[in-house]
Amino acid sequence: MLICLLLSASGAQAQAERFVGSYTGSAEVQSADGSLVPRDMSVTISETKEGFNISWTSITYRPDGRAKEKSYSISFVPTDREDVYAAAMRRNVFGHEVQLNPMEGEPYVWARIIGDTLSLYSLFVDPQGGYEIQQFDRTLADGGLQLEFQSVRNGKVHRRVSSFLKKQ
Repeated sequence: MLICLLLSASGAQAQAERFVGSYTGSAEVQSADGSLVPRDMSVTISETKEGFNISWTSITYRPDGRAKEKSYSISFVPTDREDVYAAAMRRNVFGHEVQLNPMEGEPYVWARIIGDTLSLYSLFVDPQGGYEIQQFDRTLADGGLQLEFQSVRNGKVHRRVSSFLKKQ
């Protein structure tokens, strides 16, 4: 069993190894009123002992000059499914990293690597039972990553962002 886990972890690292690095870019995001709002983005992908970590920051610039910064960092570990990785976002009472609970308003997060694309998915369930799913596709491209983001709320596209992130 331990050998299987070690092989699985090394396989995850081998897959993620191609994406390792720090990347930056910017985009104009359409807001609810139709105006375009500038946004700076950065992502760092690194190997961990058991898999890999994705850390990213988004800075949105408001028309009044204010800036809003959001940062996230999630580690991923291999699952029994090839190329599918579970988020290790919280430690349970036994010290093992486990998923959060979407029925308690926490996001359910996973990742997969298919070809040259590392995708991260986040599923949120709201108090009324509606949902939002966010998908971040980061595809290897010459000199960096092509980022495609989409947010879908209750079956309708809420937001899309596309940007090239240059490798630093």
